[in-house]
Amino acid sequence: MAKLPEKTKQIAQVHAQLINSVVMACHNKAIAPQLEPVLQSSAQNGWIDLVTRIRKILAGSRNSKLLVGLDEEDAAIILAILVGLQDSSQLPKLTDEKDSQFAAPGLAKMIDAAAKGDVTALSALSGMAEQMVATTGDMRYLGAMIQPIINGERDLKRLTRNMNEQGVQLVEGLLEELEQLNSQ
Repeated sequence: MAKLPEKTKQIAQVHAQLINSVVMACHNKAIAPQLEPVLQSSAQNGWIDLVTRIRKILAGSRNSKLLVGLDEEDAAIILAILVGLQDSSQLPKLTDEKDSQFAAPGLAKMIDAAAKGDVTALSALSGMAEQMVATTGDMRYLGAMIQPIINGERDLKRLTRNMNEQGVQLVEGLLEELEQLNSQ
């Protein structure tokens, strides 16, 4: 497969932990049980189609038909998993300092659109937030702060409480992107 499109990369970066975990579980079946609580939580939060496709991938399916019928975000996640299985250099990075710079523009555009009443963006962000809250670390905190950011919260200290340096960088980048979008 070719490299992922830019928008897909941005979505994949937000879900880097899940994507990398699925690829690792495909390569090492012994760790697959560790993924089960995340999949169950994701399904309970409405990500049923995504979890169904992930389970198919874990069972060995690599067919591009897995993308059929998915919404844009779910399709981006499944595509990133499939591409990552073929070429691990295409996986979203978990610890790269550039991650926050890469993910911030895509998130900012979605948040800006949601704040301006775009129902599709709001729905996508709601799903993302639920998925993120089901994880751990900074992604969990970011998921919890999406709604306050949509509602206009811009206090960096309040938003980044409990986050590590990389999480703070992501939120700083996100707020800078939002400021630029609002000044246009």
